[in-house]
Amino acid sequence: MLTMRSTYHRLHSLPRRPSIHAGVVASLPVEPTAVPCAGLGALVGLCAILALFCASPAGASTLVIAGAGDGHGVGMSQDGALGYAEHGSSYEAILAHYYAHTTIGQVSAGMTVRVNEGGKIHTLALETYVRGVVSAEVPASWPLAALEAQAVASRTYALTAHAGGARFDVYSDARSQVYRGVAAETPQTDAAVAATAGQVVTYEGRPAITYFFASSGGMTENVENAFPGSQPEPWLSGAVDPYESGPLHSWKLTMSFAAAAARLKGLVKGSFYGIEVLKRGVSPRIVSAEVLGSAGRTTVSGAELASRLGLYDTWAYFSVENRAVVRAEPDRSSQQPKASPSSTTRPTPIALQGGAQAPGSAGSASTGGAAAE
Repeated sequence: MLTMRSTYHRLHSLPRRPSIHAGVVASLPVEPTAVPCAGLGALVGLCAILALFCASPAGASTLVIAGAGDGHGVGMSQDGALGYAEHGSSYEAILAHYYAHTTIGQVSAGMTVRVNEGGKIHTLALETYVRGVVSAEVPASWPLAALEAQAVASRTYALTAHAGGARFDVYSDARSQVYRGVAAETPQTDAAVAATAGQVVTYEGRPAITYFFASSGGMTENVENAFPGSQPEPWLSGAVDPYESGPLHSWKLTMSFAAAAARLKGLVKGSFYGIEVLKRGVSPRIVSAEVLGSAGRTTVSGAELASRLGLYDTWAYFSVENRAVVRAEPDRSSQQPKASPSSTTRPTPIALQGGAQAPGSAGSASTGGAAAE
């Protein structure tokens, strides 16, 4: 069974980040570095890495991070959904693209959601709850198809989330998805909720967990790569996101080695000397990496690394700037930085209707809040 995670939310709910420079990232010079091996080879490799910094103290070096996207990368990219809607796709087609092998099902009237608002549990009618979510998650000025896709995703997430176990289903904040009650209701978003009343995303006839997040950087990620310990799920697999062009489609961050070492406190053995990526996912977000220190290495997940460094996303490549020379950090994933998806040819809009039926599916009928296993 999938362990429930939070969806990912837009900038208003994110902590302040240091020295962020958003925008299209220029290509960084890449120079070959030694790839460490196990045992004695690892020691030799580490010495080679340390040699990069002999010219000046580590404190004088700058960590340069070129990245893409905003969020965990799993499921529906909200900025990507906006792009598809602007290119004429229906909400059914949008959902079918981001949640592969799914179809649209219908839950019975009278469904309720238990919401934890500041420690108090409120039981709300499902449609009332969704009306209080949509404009809290995306701008109400977005095209109707994007709002409808958000309504269905939020409705489905509410029925598959069990954040409080037997006590409640969802938090009213970014730990689940943002709910602002009547204050969030607008004519546009109310219309999107009404047009999709009772509709949920289903896989093999059961509601499927519908994670969503802000911006993909051009591709979403497999759930097992983004959430350590999660099992693969057919509808939560990486997908190209050609129309995503949000403000954090690509970004660049720089920080001193001293600042990076402080953020990575507890992971750095000795003096901080950089970061080596071990494995990337399909997008290619970081699955695992090593924090390099003068006294050894510490393995860290991509999610923890991004959280510690204050990155927008785990889609990141690391370089070190020292005395105006920029060198790429060692990367055992063998995946070089990809060209910005915005420079590629755009496909025609999706024209599917009603979602993509899963092979061997039991049909689109749904019985409500049972999470897919």
